[in-house]
Amino acid sequence: MRTDTIETFLAQLAARVPAPGGGATAALHAAQAAALVAMVARYSDSAKFADHAEEIGIITATADRLRDNALGLAEEDAAAFTAVTQAYGLPKGTPDQAAARSGAIAKALVGAAQVPAIVIAVADQVLSLTEQLLPIGNRNVISDVAAAAEGARAAATTARVNVEINLGGIKDPATWGQLSAVAESVDDLVLRADKVTAAVRDGLAP
Repeated sequence: MRTDTIETFLAQLAARVPAPGGGATAALHAAQAAALVAMVARYSDSAKFADHAEEIGIITATADRLRDNALGLAEEDAAAFTAVTQAYGLPKGTPDQAAARSGAIAKALVGAAQVPAIVIAVADQVLSLTEQLLPIGNRNVISDVAAAAEGARAAATTARVNVEINLGGIKDPATWGQLSAVAESVDDLVLRADKVTAAVRDGLAP
């Protein structure tokens, strides 16, 4: 996925194949949001912003790391969902086969839910960077802070449904509870993204 063109990725996304799908797009939303944060931070790395140089440097490095993490998660999500489809394709003609198939499905569903749960965590970190950058970033590119917040929101809300669709097949109560809690945390993230975007738009108003 790292070396695909955008056109190739979109063709794969549009094809009747199990992966990539919504989970991969969630991770790519997060990667794009992190890239936008890094861009604004780099435009804020000059003598004019010297009072915040250390913080800007940390934001830049963190955003670059999160972008790479998110891109890796896009690839991991595609692999995790492929594992689910392969588990469902296992034979079930005998009791032993059926039991092995059920175990494989359960394990694969946990993996398929855990990757988007991590994407939500990455989106949360990216959104935190937009909150840091909003008051100190270069005003000439401040609209991209809102764009990054909206990208983080899209990543989280898209990843949430990819967590939730797998919850029904997860039987371990502790795992189910942890993943459900991550999904529920997205509502607060959405509210925070709203605040960042609203603050940017207020500053743009004539």
